Amino acid sequence: MINLFNTHIENLSVHRVGNKSRNEAFFLSEQPYNLNDEIVPLLKEYFFKPFRDKEENYFQFAHDVHLDYHDMYNFATEVFTNPESVHEVSKKITKHLFEQSNHPHIKNGEVYVAYLTHLTIDNNPVDAIGIFKSEIKTDFLQFEEKEANLEVMLQQGINLNKLDKGCIIFNYKKEEGYKILTIDSNRYDARYWLEHFLSVDAFQDENFITKKYLKFCQDFAKDVVLPAEDKKEEVMFMNRSVNYFAKNDEFEETNFLNEVLDNPDLIPEFKNYKVEKAPKYSIEDVTSFPIANAAVSDARKKMKNVINLDTNIQIKLDFINPESAEKFVEKGWDEEKQMYYYLVYFNKEQKS
Repeated sequence: MINLFNTHIENLSVHRVGNKSRNEAFFLSEQPYNLNDEIVPLLKEYFFKPFRDKEENYFQFAHDVHLDYHDMYNFATEVFTNPESVHEVSKKITKHLFEQSNHPHIKNGEVYVAYLTHLTIDNNPVDAIGIFKSEIKTDFLQFEEKEANLEVMLQQGINLNKLDKGCIIFNYKKEEGYKILTIDSNRYDARYWLEHFLSVDAFQDENFITKKYLKFCQDFAKDVVLPAEDKKEEVMFMNRSVNYFAKNDEFEETNFLNEVLDNPDLIPEFKNYKVEKAPKYSIEDVTSFPIANAAVSDARKKMKNVINLDTNIQIKLDFINPESAEKFVEKGWDEEKQMYYYLVYFNKEQKS
């Protein structure tokens, strides 16, 4: 979890990068930008709002041989070792970004490199480096009084409500390649920012593994539990799975299967499905791990607890009291109508 509420911009460098394939140049500012009280709050909202609104999927710098050969890792280490060097290093970062800007779709734009303090990640106070890029220009009107008329002038500028690209490199978990958050609002050149410029992989911590394992369970429910049982059991399997994650600090696969699978015949099905599908979720050798509560909360929000029937009727199951669905909802087959049915037991109707 991160906290950007008290983040302070200690230093900001602003440069411009063109598209190398179109023979556009880059422009490097000689000095850092002179921050003032009027623009700082606007820049903080522009830089940080996308990260507050976005699910926290962390990345880390990665290299096939060793991180010592990773350009961005070395730039970050240089800055964290000597924060006074941030402006000079920002020029190297901009040149590095320019070298990756060699596809016709990549837009030119402004690059902002900031040294940030008073951030918190996983309850640890850290410094960080922010790298942001603005690309899309917005038309806006300016007005000027000239004699007896009000003149209208069409100009272009940056929309402060939408950051095009950005990343925050936290001075945390250096040995693993630092912990990094990144956003990219423009998908026409997705590989350029994430793969070519930053060159990162997913950070495989407990948050990553918890999310991946729950996604694996969701797909198992859809691909195996639903065909073998019914929609109710699919929904209830996922509910029991999330409840297991919510009430335990550590995941242990054997205990998990015994607790969440009512049908023992599905346990070997689960193991076979994992052998087949695990590489897709990066959980091949995962049988135990610490559970990340934030990932469980995110998964619960996305879970569907509604059974949609082809007779235009919906049955909504209560995940707060899941035992009610187990005890008071039954599925059956009506021979006369040649249709399935759900039988729901209750004492009285509740007032809405």
